[in-house]
Amino acid sequence: MKTGEAAGTPAAEGADGEALTDDAFLGGRLNLLQPARGHRAGHDAMLLAASAPGEARQAVDLGAGVGAAGLAFAARVAAAMVTLVEIDPATAALAARNAARQTPGLAARARVVVADIATLGRPSGPPEPAARTADLVMMNPPFNDPARHRVSPHARRALAHSVPDAGLETWLRAAERLLAPGGRLALIHRPEAIEAILAGLKGRFGAVTIRPVYPAPGAPAHRLLVGAVKGRRTAPVLLPGLVLAGQDGRPSAEAERLLRDGEAI
Repeated sequence: MKTGEAAGTPAAEGADGEALTDDAFLGGRLNLLQPARGHRAGHDAMLLAASAPGEARQAVDLGAGVGAAGLAFAARVAAAMVTLVEIDPATAALAARNAARQTPGLAARARVVVADIATLGRPSGPPEPAARTADLVMMNPPFNDPARHRVSPHARRALAHSVPDAGLETWLRAAERLLAPGGRLALIHRPEAIEAILAGLKGRFGAVTIRPVYPAPGAPAHRLLVGAVKGRRTAPVLLPGLVLAGQDGRPSAEAERLLRDGEAI
């Protein structure tokens, strides 16, 4: 069982008849309905939420899926309003259900927008989230470049997982449009996308921080947590790595603190 995610229990069907499970995160403080098959939220969403700066008050979660990262951030930061942006209507409907089933205080601070991120912050795009109004944009973009990974035959899983590394440019441009000057970006991605990430940030963001995430001691990093500030020109900084498990395979104390207790990195 993953730290921070309880074993899913069968739940009611989705609007399209898809089987759902009801999963507990953050030691049971966050419960999410999600598809039993296809793309499912897990460690990545919780790590992204833990890496986001807690001083944010207007946050946007791009590619929010069922709302895992954005709602986990809102659970930690009680003063934050969070907009969950998702392109797939059925997945966005699940995000709305998940927001509504949290505590009243959290549910009142979350809203869901169905939109293509490429349209956000543009005159012809949706009115919300509006340009230059966010002080935090979080993103867990699709990781799998079709040039390196097989594309899933499951349409919704392919949409959530597969995009060329060059497609990061679209996500980062959207983040820049939505953020106020000095606003912060938090993203999680695979290490092999680092060249595309830095290229997309150049000229838009600075004060970049890069934190490798290791599945176990001695193993290669399998994720990067990247932070940046809009409009800054400060050079990037490589931060100490995060190790999720010990040699015995048990979750590390740091992983427990982040994934189960919901604390910030």
